[in-house]
Amino acid sequence: MSANVAIIVPAAPGDITWRTLLAQLQGADAREIRLVLAEGDEAAVDVHSSTFKVLHAPVGRPRQLNAGVAASTADWLWFLHADSALTPATLAAMHEFVGRDEDAIGYFQLRFLDDGPRWMFLNAWGAALRSRLLGLPFGDQGLLMPRRVLRALGGFDEGIGKGEDHALVWAAHARRIPVRALGASLRTSARRYAEQGWWRTTWQHLCLTRAQAAEFSRQARARAAIERA
Repeated sequence: MSANVAIIVPAAPGDITWRTLLAQLQGADAREIRLVLAEGDEAAVDVHSSTFKVLHAPVGRPRQLNAGVAASTADWLWFLHADSALTPATLAAMHEFVGRDEDAIGYFQLRFLDDGPRWMFLNAWGAALRSRLLGLPFGDQGLLMPRRVLRALGGFDEGIGKGEDHALVWAAHARRIPVRALGASLRTSARRYAEQGWWRTTWQHLCLTRAQAAEFSRQARARAAIERA
């Protein structure tokens, strides 16, 4: 019996890295798989499965994520970046967490593919530290949650240019929704670090994360206070 989960994969215009991921997802035993392309992106998709559907939505990850949610019916939602890569342990951990049916957000341990600089192990270590100590996993760690949790959080904020995943996790903390490590890894591409330079890209991410944390935490606390009033 398939897991009661919809796997939602947004893709940026022209991005075709999802082809490898979709091949891996055929063994995920999920109820639904939704590939959400940007409007105007007519990439050919050669997948024939009753669980698989291609959607188009206005460009922007939060809009594409919300479109994928609206086009699915499963009780659980798993959000994956197009350049993610799975392992058997990833899928086993997904099924185990869904089976627990907990009001929580699950995330995977970030690992990088061998397509970036040799220093990427430091980035993986930093992501683990951020997730474990601060409770702040990001979207490339495969956020997994019940639909009812996402609904309680109001979905992904389409007014945010970047960091919709970061904002969602802060909203979860403000509402005391647990964020759980799932004990398995999820791999992602490091090609951007290779293209733009490891130090420059890492520094930009650190600065952006710090700025977003200050803004998103303040907004999440304010909204939660209004809801409790």
